[in-house]
Amino acid sequence: MELHEKVANFTLQDDQDHTTSLTDFAGKPVVLFFYPKADTPGCTIEACGFRDTFEKLQKAGAVVLGISRDTPKAQRKFREKYDLPYPLLADVDEKVCNQFGVLKEKNMYGKKVIGIERTTFVIGPDQTLLQIFPKVKPEGHAEEVLAALQSHKS
Repeated sequence: MELHEKVANFTLQDDQDHTTSLTDFAGKPVVLFFYPKADTPGCTIEACGFRDTFEKLQKAGAVVLGISRDTPKAQRKFREKYDLPYPLLADVDEKVCNQFGVLKEKNMYGKKVIGIERTTFVIGPDQTLLQIFPKVKPEGHAEEVLAALQSHKS
């Protein structure tokens, strides 16, 4: 996926079992953050960062969507446990992960596994790709995304 390219629509179940499509948010910037697994340490830091910055992101006009390969039920438990104010999308069949190219080979305890590389995409109101944050470090990431959103507005 290239910068300034139109992002193809996708549709997934969210943590409330609602169907959510990218086109639902046409006209607004979308922060789409991919994380490896609900309720694991790094993912919790990252998700809570977006929670704590959520009001500022909303003021910037943005929609925040978290996405992982977890089930809607696991996403719901994660969202409720940390009081996350934005939807979490369940990409159980990895269709959207593949669309965005976030599945990478990782080394887990000496074994090679395919998992989500923590990546955030900022999608413009016209659904073109404005920015990619690869290999995200969870600490302070939401602030980094907010700064990027503000710079794209000007």
